[in-house]
Amino acid sequence: MALTLQKTVEIAPGVHMPQLGFGVYASPTSICERSVKHALLHAGFRHIDSALYYENEPQVGTAIKASGIPRDQIFVTTKILAPPANDPSGEKLWDLLNEAVRRFGLDYVDLFLIHTPTSGPEARLKMWKALEMLKKSGKTRAIGVSNFGVKHLEELAAASSTKPAVNQIELHPWCQQKDIVNYCKKNGITVEAYCPLTRGTKFDDPTLTELVYSTLKDPAQILLRWSLQKGFVPLPKSDTPFRIDADADLFDFELTDAQMALLDGLDRGAKGAIDNNPVNAP
Repeated sequence: MALTLQKTVEIAPGVHMPQLGFGVYASPTSICERSVKHALLHAGFRHIDSALYYENEPQVGTAIKASGIPRDQIFVTTKILAPPANDPSGEKLWDLLNEAVRRFGLDYVDLFLIHTPTSGPEARLKMWKALEMLKKSGKTRAIGVSNFGVKHLEELAAASSTKPAVNQIELHPWCQQKDIVNYCKKNGITVEAYCPLTRGTKFDDPTLTELVYSTLKDPAQILLRWSLQKGFVPLPKSDTPFRIDADADLFDFELTDAQMALLDGLDRGAKGAIDNNPVNAP
C-alpha cells in the first residue's frame, strides 16, 4: 500500500493505528490544545501520542472534542511510568489507570503503554497485568510498552500470553536500535519512533544537508520519510503551526534506495541517542 497520511497499521485484531502520529511531549498546557487542534483540523493528523508524565491530557481531550471529528477517527495513546507505592492490592494502580483515561474527558483511549522499564521486573509485570484488565474493561483498545529492550520484551513474553501491540523507542538514523527493531518485527510488535527529528540536534549533519539539497525537502521531512519507509510509526512534535503542517506534508516524494542507504549509514548505536535511553534498565 502506498504511503499516505491516511495509511494505518493494524497493531492488534481490529485496531488500526495511523502510521504518522503527533506527539505532545513538553507541550505546555497553555499551548497544547491549540497545537492539537491545528494538527487535527489543518494538518490532517489522526493520531495523538500523550502520557501521564506530560500532564496535558485535558488539553488533548478538549482539542479532540472541539475538532468535531468523530472520536472513532482519532487514535489516542497514553502511558504510565510506574505503579503507585504502598499498593499491595493493586487498587491504587487500578484507580490511576482509570483516572488516566478520565483526564482526557474521553470514554476510552486506543493504546495504553508502560512508559519505561525502569521500575523493575516486579512492577513492570504488575502494570502489565493491570493493563490487561483495563483492556478487558473497554477503557483501552490495545496495550503495549515503551523503551523496552529485548530482555524486557522476552521477560514479558515469558510471564504473559498477551503480546505488546507496540514498543515505542527512540529511533532515527543516528540511533537505529537494530536488535530491538529486529526482535519486534520477528514477533509482530509494531515499532513506534519517538525523537524521530532528533529534537533538531542533527539538522546540520552533512549527510542530511546533502539530502536537503537533492530532494528540496527540509531536514524534518527527510527524517520522517526515512522512518515511514522503514515501516516505523514516527511521532513528530511541534507547537509551531507551519512546522506541524510541514511534518504532515511527506507524501509527494520518496527517498531512493541510495538516499535511504546514506541515512542508514549514520547509525552510532547507543552513542547516537538523544534521550536518556532506558532500554538497558535492569
